[in-house]
Amino acid sequence: MPRIKGVDIPNDKRIEIALTYIYGVGKAWSTKILSTNGINPDTRAKDLTEEDIAKINKSITEFQILTEGELRRQKSSNIRRLQEIKSYRGLRHSKGLPTRGQRTRSNSRTRKGKRKTVGGMKKKLAKK
Repeated sequence: MPRIKGVDIPNDKRIEIALTYIYGVGKAWSTKILSTNGINPDTRAKDLTEEDIAKINKSITEFQILTEGELRRQKSSNIRRLQEIKSYRGLRHSKGLPTRGQRTRSNSRTRKGKRKTVGGMKKKLAKK
């Protein structure tokens, strides 16, 4: 299993797709990295030589792509900064709601979590 930027790349995938397993490298970056190094995007990750892996590592640092821990730290510090200055987006992050203007009345279950039933207590209180 080739290791690039501290991440084990899956052996049986095409290298173009396998590079996207690195956090911060998408399809566009992977094709750019492969084209600059002259590596065929159809080759499997297990067929890469040590020289090819070194080229890929070098080009990721040359393009100054933030990957893995660095990128995660930067994202969390950006969110923390928004929360500290009490901006609208920061408040939405702290409350666990969508930050980019989506409606929350009927959707956004991913951010809000499982439904909490509200109401239904009047009948029980009225019977007593």
